[in-house]
Amino acid sequence: MPPTLDALLDAAVGGVGGSPRPGQQRMAHAVAEAVERKRHLLVQAGTGTGKSLAYLVPAIAHAQATGKPVVVATATLALQAQIVDRDLPRIADALAPLLQRRPTFGLVKGRRNYLCKHKLLGGYPDDDGDTLLGVGEVDQQLGRLEREVVRLREWAEETDSGDRDTLVPGVSERAWRQVSVSAKECLGSRCPLASECFVEQSRAEAADVDVVVTNHSFMAIDAFEGRQMLPEHDLLIVDEAHELVDRITSTITDELTPGLVAAAARAAARLADTDALAAAGTVLEQALQPLKEGRLLGVPDTLALAVQQVHDAAREVSTEIKPANAQDNDGARQRARAAVDEVFDTSARLLEDREVDVAWISQDPRRGPVVRVAPMTVAMLVRDKIFEGRSVVLTSATLELGGTFDAVAGTIGLRGDGAPPWDGLDVGSPFDYPGQAIAYVARHLPPPGRDGTAEETMAEIEQLIRAAGGRTLGLFSSMRAATAAAEAMRDRLGDEYPVLCQGEDRTPTLVREFAADARTCLFGTLSLWQGVDVPGSACQLVLIDRIPFPRPDDPISSARSQAIAERGGNGFMAVSATHAALRLAQGAGRLIRRGDDRGVVAFLDSRLMTARYAGFLQRSLPPFWPTTDRALVLGALRRLDQIAPDPLPVSGPGERVVAATTASTTAIAAPTRTATDRLAAQAATISASSDTAYGTVVEDPDEPVQHPAPVEPSLGLASDPPGEVGEVGGEQADAGAEPTDAGAEPIDAGAEPANWSDEDDEELRDGHSLGLDADELAEHLDRPVEQVRARLDQLGVS
Repeated sequence: MPPTLDALLDAAVGGVGGSPRPGQQRMAHAVAEAVERKRHLLVQAGTGTGKSLAYLVPAIAHAQATGKPVVVATATLALQAQIVDRDLPRIADALAPLLQRRPTFGLVKGRRNYLCKHKLLGGYPDDDGDTLLGVGEVDQQLGRLEREVVRLREWAEETDSGDRDTLVPGVSERAWRQVSVSAKECLGSRCPLASECFVEQSRAEAADVDVVVTNHSFMAIDAFEGRQMLPEHDLLIVDEAHELVDRITSTITDELTPGLVAAAARAAARLADTDALAAAGTVLEQALQPLKEGRLLGVPDTLALAVQQVHDAAREVSTEIKPANAQDNDGARQRARAAVDEVFDTSARLLEDREVDVAWISQDPRRGPVVRVAPMTVAMLVRDKIFEGRSVVLTSATLELGGTFDAVAGTIGLRGDGAPPWDGLDVGSPFDYPGQAIAYVARHLPPPGRDGTAEETMAEIEQLIRAAGGRTLGLFSSMRAATAAAEAMRDRLGDEYPVLCQGEDRTPTLVREFAADARTCLFGTLSLWQGVDVPGSACQLVLIDRIPFPRPDDPISSARSQAIAERGGNGFMAVSATHAALRLAQGAGRLIRRGDDRGVVAFLDSRLMTARYAGFLQRSLPPFWPTTDRALVLGALRRLDQIAPDPLPVSGPGERVVAATTASTTAIAAPTRTATDRLAAQAATISASSDTAYGTVVEDPDEPVQHPAPVEPSLGLASDPPGEVGEVGGEQADAGAEPTDAGAEPIDAGAEPANWSDEDDEELRDGHSLGLDADELAEHLDRPVEQVRARLDQLGVS
């Protein structure tokens, strides 16, 4: 008789050194039930639940019972590494005695991550024609690129996997491109070395394992294009699911630049007459020059003519270089076809001017003007391609907004006519949020405006920091606001409380400095909202300067909002308020990372109390103890400072696998009773002052909603959240007037970035390959955009 799920879960928890968690147990049983009933499941699992273990154990049990692998897709490389390198090995060891065999697992990645033997042996032309040395020349030590090529050739003789991640130290993107190909450049079964292909070997091995781990984008491409790169399966688990819409949108966003047209012409020049295509690229450049950044409400005539010229020329070249038969296709021809077809397909998509697409122009300092086109919504695509034919479990710490899953469900096609059946479950968090933390809204401050942070707000920040004894993480809606606040606090606080600001060094370095010294404060923007994990007394105050609405001029958000409004919905609530709710939940979640953490989240935006949408935002936050009493909060912070233990030891930088967090698999220790009691006593004091509490934050404290999360939220075309949202949503005219400076220019950190690790470069390459632009990469990598652009140039990433 096979072991029960509870027996397997107990063994796995013991194997990772954890302790049983009710939320973890509920989630594991819900996953098993969803598979059995062939339904889809959305699970919100707060910090400390142990959600990866909660889905991996039933996934392994299902795989061994059916003989079919289970696919797990994550958004970030860090979580992939945690699952493959830490979680699954320990779980497999723990379950082996009960299952009579050790569970197996594997990681599947895109083709660009693997060395191509055919290209290494000269089967493709050089990507950097006049810079890459031939086989007889690589021994000449003439520069970094050549030295890296020598290393790659030596490594190719000894590697068993061809996986770029196993090459330590790594090489630049420019060098790696000399030995790798994209999916469209690959010759497939026609390759003379197909039987020795590292990619095909890895995918064949993945077909025989219990758990296949991949990323959102690879999973989506496999589903959308029917490439069958993943093995047949009937259970898909999507972790970091709040990122799914954004990742899919990025994956199917196309761009057209004069540089891409010129590169395609060069690639095909030996095979066809490309003069017309090169000339069309020049025409495109001239058409783009006078156009301003922003969304294109219809393609202007001059641009349409230029894009048409590119389209026609690319079609002619594509026809000319098409091989007469499959045997005539070689690496050079395949590479040229891939470049020309990309230009042709993107220009065709722009000319179609489909209602479901959003087109816009952005200016890149390195590449010049860029035309991008993205889907306004991916909801129906996700419904038809991802939810069809399998059970899908989606999990994150932030899936439920305003007390409902509907907003997120709408973005992924789980609402409306024809939506597949699904269930939503919030398993909560093991933390005692009302007893561990205070949520303070500075209701007396003026609403944020477009002219920078008000003097009253700066004074409030100073008083809060002094009361806390430093220990402050400041989360700001723009780099401009973070920099201004950091400079102002340095003037006000002097050397007593050092203030670090994002962009002054690598974010991991700044976080370590912040975590090591209780007096130090750290101010920053997007990435600090998402990924900072500083448990202990080093972080007892989190400041949030304003409600983090998306930029009003963001092309996709504005298009989604407009489309919803045209259908009679509230576009502001469905798009902007949902985005803000996710980000607020993430920011507030930076405070309580362990059972004995304590402190205050201070919201410096009075609209969180006064606006008609405030209730929706409040119900999306962890159920901290609420108050607007400034004196009470200052007193609580002073007491916490007086009794605070020393900050926890800080680990130095290490390998990606070693540094990956284990919070989601190793059950957090039970709350320290003494620490919890102390803050509970303070909370009781707050409770006695009932006239200072804002009771609308949590309608029912016995049914908490927790939403801290480590990564950026997704934006989606969703219907209005029901019930309470309509009550607080306000009119569209009011919503549109909400000010934000999220689009402010970041600080200039100089053009020569330093201290780029191999992991940073890997993230940069992966993000670029997904179509992220420099601004998006800067947000993802926690760096000023100028540093990212400079690094892209150094790596030779076009």
